[in-house]
Amino acid sequence: MNQLVFATNNQHKTEEIRAALIGQYEVLNLEDIGCFTDIPETADTFEGNATLKSTYVATHYKLDCFADDSGLEIEALNNEPGVYSARYSGSRDSLENINLVLKKLEGVENRKARFKTVISLMQNGENHLFEGVINGTIRTALSGAMGFGYDPIFQPDGYDITFAEMDMKEKNSISHRAIALKKMLAFLTK
Repeated sequence: MNQLVFATNNQHKTEEIRAALIGQYEVLNLEDIGCFTDIPETADTFEGNATLKSTYVATHYKLDCFADDSGLEIEALNNEPGVYSARYSGSRDSLENINLVLKKLEGVENRKARFKTVISLMQNGENHLFEGVINGTIRTALSGAMGFGYDPIFQPDGYDITFAEMDMKEKNSISHRAIALKKMLAFLTK
């Protein structure tokens, strides 16, 4: 089976991607290839951060690699937290980030939001970008115990539950990351 390196140390993301690609690719993460560097995400776009990570692995480990950068964009907050989603509150604590979003949205009627992912695939020295977006709304309170990050407050359009109330299979069938991943797989298999 072909191997793909996913430039992440995030076990939740690794599990999500492995589940989505089961039977098609063996997915290795940074730990699996012996990379313990905290690759800086200093770009101000999802595309830029994803490319920084995939390029780092391709350059230092000589392996084809893909990386993603994802975030939550909330219309009423001028698309914040955006690329700063993982550290919006100044820390990487998901609950602190969620609480800051809920505080900023107190009394705000427009709760439209979207999750966005950009995947950068470095293959044979070339960078290929794939984007996935899912629209939804921000709940006023947390709901559900599955998922990670902002999943307990994000309700995708067309559903009456949050990402955190979905099992991994259901979330993987509709998520922003799944949409970008499907585009990347279509590219890899053409």
